[in-house]
Amino acid sequence: MFSMTHRLILGLVLAINLAVAGAGQGKPSSYDTARWDPRHFKPLIDQTVDAECLQCHAEVVTPSVRQRSPAGVRADKALAWYQTLDTYSGEQDTFHRRHLVSDFAKRTMRLRCNTCHQGHDPRDETPGSSATAQTGGYTLRKLVDTKVCLMCHGQFNWEVMGLPGPWYEHAETFGNNCLTCHATIRTNRHNVNFLKPQGIESAGQESGDACYGCHGGRAWYRIAYPYPRNAWEGMDKEVPDWARNRPTQSDPRFLREVKRDEPAPTLATPVQAEQKAAVRSAPPVAKLTKKKAVGCGLGTTTTRLSWAARLNRTMQPN
Repeated sequence: MFSMTHRLILGLVLAINLAVAGAGQGKPSSYDTARWDPRHFKPLIDQTVDAECLQCHAEVVTPSVRQRSPAGVRADKALAWYQTLDTYSGEQDTFHRRHLVSDFAKRTMRLRCNTCHQGHDPRDETPGSSATAQTGGYTLRKLVDTKVCLMCHGQFNWEVMGLPGPWYEHAETFGNNCLTCHATIRTNRHNVNFLKPQGIESAGQESGDACYGCHGGRAWYRIAYPYPRNAWEGMDKEVPDWARNRPTQSDPRFLREVKRDEPAPTLATPVQAEQKAAVRSAPPVAKLTKKKAVGCGLGTTTTRLSWAARLNRTMQPN
């Protein structure tokens, strides 16, 4: 009989051999080999790049939209809900392609396979049923942590922002421009490794729909994501009640590595510099209440709401 020490040593040697074999090989030779490839497990999955994933999963970026739905509706004669958004252009496309290779994704996102997919254990049919099961949010094998989806598909948290109501009801009050207020509030934002801060700021200057799309306009959930409250220039030292339990930085695996030749995200663009100056020179403004919407001292223009806002409005419970 092997002693406990011998078993530990044998297990360690086997794990090292698997890791070395997986790190040096290309596409797995069989389905069973692929299922147990070390790149599907911690810690190697965090170092795995998209090209390695696409050796077996290339179909996720291959155009594959049905010409007709199962009900017989032609794709070229109908609009998918995402085609109604100002931030989307073009024909219908698949889930992964919209998040990885669409024009808007290329401009504002830097999503990678392991941003959402953190591996699985083929033995883990139900949560925690195997010794190597991951903990902390993974509901069933091969599913992603829903908190990752919630970051861009949660509700618009208008109560915390002090707005008189949901954005789809009051966007016109602010000229459908999030930077009316956010030119000076929570300016340290989007500095995570799956987003492109400069691209987001540029898109936000063009239309509030670019911001609202990921902050309520494409909500899948009934709750809002509790974003970290990163410190910003001019931030009030007093922490509001709603933020007392908020983290002050993003999850460590999402922290952004800034390259030496990459300019740091800044709000010093001509448009935002002008907005900052306007906010600082404007007279004090009364706080927003649910009875009356008050502007932020910058002046607003009337613009139409996006179709996402209109759709959201019709779907709200009575």
